[in-house]
Amino acid sequence: MDIVRSGSQPSGKGPEAYFTGQVRIDPLISPPEPARVAGALVTFEPGARTAWHTHPLGQTLIVVSGCGWAQREGGPIEEIRPGDVVWFPPGEKHWHGATPTTAMSHIAVQEKLNGSPVDWMEHVTDAQYRK
Repeated sequence: MDIVRSGSQPSGKGPEAYFTGQVRIDPLISPPEPARVAGALVTFEPGARTAWHTHPLGQTLIVVSGCGWAQREGGPIEEIRPGDVVWFPPGEKHWHGATPTTAMSHIAVQEKLNGSPVDWMEHVTDAQYRK
């Protein structure tokens, strides 16, 4: 058994290569191999969002506070609120983040394939975000 105490892992800033705006990432789940699961609490300030990306084995988001948006490629922007659970199937291109006026936090859970849980792509443009 391994207990990771609250506050024992430092928060990180969402890298500009993968995020637009102010994003904080608090690690939650990162067991050693052979486990493949990874998870973090991600907080998006108003207007902040991920770049387009996919997950080789899918991703689950559990919204814990605020109000956000999520969109899969070719679909409408969907509002997400606390208690909502979002599933993106393996390989589905998508983005998620806060609304322009409200911060949002979610727990993101995904599995690693060949050591990586995500494949990052281009940034979501302001025009795509404001649709």
